[in-house]
Amino acid sequence: MLRPLSWLPLRYIIKRAAKSQGFLDPLEIMARLRGLAQPSEVGEPIELLRAGVVFHARGLINSKVIQHNLDWVWPYWVERQYDPRDIAFTPRAFSVTHINLTHRNWTALGFPDQEELAIVDPRGLLTPLMDSWSLDSWILSADGRQLLPSRLDRLTQSYETADGLKVVTEAVHEGLKLRAVAEVVYDDELGPVCELELSAADERGEPGRLAVSLRPYNPEGISFVNEIALGDQGQAWLINDRERVVFNRPADEFYFSDYEQGDVLFKLKQEGKGENKTENEVHCDVGLASAAAVFELGGEVGPLRLRVPLRRETIDSQPATVTNAWQTERSRACQLKCPEPAYQRLWDQALSSLVIHSPLDVYPGPYTYKRFWFRDAAFIIHALLATGLQDRARRAIDQFFHRQTALGYFRSQEGEWDSNGEVLWILHRYQQLTGLEIPAAWHKPIKKGARWIIRKLLDENLGAPHAGLLPAGFSAEHLGPNDYYYWDDFWSIAGLDSAADLLRKSDPDAANEFEAAARKLRHCVDRSLESCEQRLGSPAMPASPYRRLDAGAIGSVAAGYPLQLFPADDSRLLGCVDFLLDNCFIDDAFFQDMIHSGLNAYLTLEVAQVLLRADDPRYLQLMDRVVGLASPTGQWPEAIHPQTLGGCMGDGHHVWASAEWLLMVRNCFVSETEDRLILCSGIPERWLNTGVEIEFGPAATRFGTITLSLRVASEGQLSLKWTTQWHGEAPPIEIRLRNYSVLEQNRESALLLERDRTEAS
Repeated sequence: MLRPLSWLPLRYIIKRAAKSQGFLDPLEIMARLRGLAQPSEVGEPIELLRAGVVFHARGLINSKVIQHNLDWVWPYWVERQYDPRDIAFTPRAFSVTHINLTHRNWTALGFPDQEELAIVDPRGLLTPLMDSWSLDSWILSADGRQLLPSRLDRLTQSYETADGLKVVTEAVHEGLKLRAVAEVVYDDELGPVCELELSAADERGEPGRLAVSLRPYNPEGISFVNEIALGDQGQAWLINDRERVVFNRPADEFYFSDYEQGDVLFKLKQEGKGENKTENEVHCDVGLASAAAVFELGGEVGPLRLRVPLRRETIDSQPATVTNAWQTERSRACQLKCPEPAYQRLWDQALSSLVIHSPLDVYPGPYTYKRFWFRDAAFIIHALLATGLQDRARRAIDQFFHRQTALGYFRSQEGEWDSNGEVLWILHRYQQLTGLEIPAAWHKPIKKGARWIIRKLLDENLGAPHAGLLPAGFSAEHLGPNDYYYWDDFWSIAGLDSAADLLRKSDPDAANEFEAAARKLRHCVDRSLESCEQRLGSPAMPASPYRRLDAGAIGSVAAGYPLQLFPADDSRLLGCVDFLLDNCFIDDAFFQDMIHSGLNAYLTLEVAQVLLRADDPRYLQLMDRVVGLASPTGQWPEAIHPQTLGGCMGDGHHVWASAEWLLMVRNCFVSETEDRLILCSGIPERWLNTGVEIEFGPAATRFGTITLSLRVASEGQLSLKWTTQWHGEAPPIEIRLRNYSVLEQNRESALLLERDRTEAS
């Protein structure tokens, strides 16, 4: 390592060189930036810097291509974000990079236990391969009418889960109709294959053409296509000598274009139709080749089928898990039957999302976030466990241990100190929700992980508000600059308590060590929060000992949900939630000012969980708002633009949000404390007046599984029944159905409930 003095000549040279070329001193800028955060070991994780560079590199390419070629057909986000008459319009001016900031919405397609995922954007644009080119479909009528989905104000789109997993997009414009059905299936020889089925019609019966176009972009922007060639006797495209698109029948015409010639649409519109029939390939050095396969539309055409193998290599045999894969997965999972279609649909779609994003590791998204973080994994695996998909959860947990460093750090990226607590907590939840003893092979990683936390804690005698806490780190939940975040401490307390409980039988000494460390850290946090209360004049918890109350306080909600470190009525917890509701919510949805700059479905649900636990009826307003924020395919992007209601940050199909929806609904039916089960505390009263029987289960709890059914017995009376498989002795059960009380207990697992007369009157 260089000694401080040896930097002086280098600093001088860098400063002189920068200023001589008219630049600001980069070292001074970095020093100023560091001054905005607490001193920390890691300024920003290299993984995030790398991802950001790649992200903005594409944005730079977008800026050089899109705005100079706005007569091309572009993805939906471009058509809206570049339209000065649209609410999504984003001025470009001094922006060096042009990025999708208004409609980061897409829906994932996959097959159980397969890594490969395709995505479909809100107008049916299909991107079959990771970060690849896309397929679009158009109708061009001889009388000049045209249906270009990305330019339509509206169409219908749905996510169908009854038979496999499909995205269905249907567009109608000036009598032209287009239906596209995309899904991923499993082929015995090819492995996972993305299929697109197209049907087109013209109500007026005019001559026309259905065009399937290969596009050099996807929902993030440009994706280079240098070569497209015909193959398989005119029934396939070969793209960049690597990928293939196969048609179930030959096209009537093929058109090809490079960047100099412009969008292939221009050729389709040229007179002298058929002049391109002899073309069979294109090469574009710029990487903006496009192509179109044209099918004559004599009033109607279809179904036309396209197939894109998602692996470049073939496989030898069909895995045993492929047969009836979707039916098998859904039969294992917890089921919801309720009278509200939106709630029902979102439950089924969220379960499907978790299945395709847990092939081995769990991923919080199919595209931007198709990578691993312990934080997202903890929440997603918790949802897998709670909904009965325990084999998937175990398989994902088994991937944790090779990521643990020799010093015990569970590392997905540097500078974030919450991961060890999250790992230890989810291991404990695995034991609780399955009722199984943890493998002996887990004992050593648990001890190493807990002792890493203990070593990481600062001296409790520092005489500062952060004494005894975790060091300053990079914001785990985008809470702001590096700071001593309570989020990290809450997870560490829960992790140490979990490690103690996991090892209590096998290693009592270690269990006592970790239990004592958890108590000590809890004491330091309480002391620090007391200093915050004195400083702020309120018990509400900020994000860190040195922050004012702001949107970053959302991280401190973890003390109530999911960790239950504080009682449900703790003034610090409820004060924090009240502050957030009063200052950081827009129309019942949490707006995260920091980095996200959007509405957050999953963070809104975390606040709703705290309200539900406190028996505060406002939880339902937040749930209903999250339902309203879901896309037509039942997905939530990580952050939602408050004006366009399209995605503005992160992945367009955010699986953490899907996991939170499942956990929220589960806790409305069955939640737990250390010593009891609570039933029906969040079932909306409007469901009880429909006459439809409500069912839920089997739901995993720390005491075993339970399945509930609730139906109208007579006017003002409900029958509640349940079946169980307990791990041991039956726990105490408390019924908290709002505005109802127990009238009669027929037997241990059946109750008659009567509407409270005061409420009825």
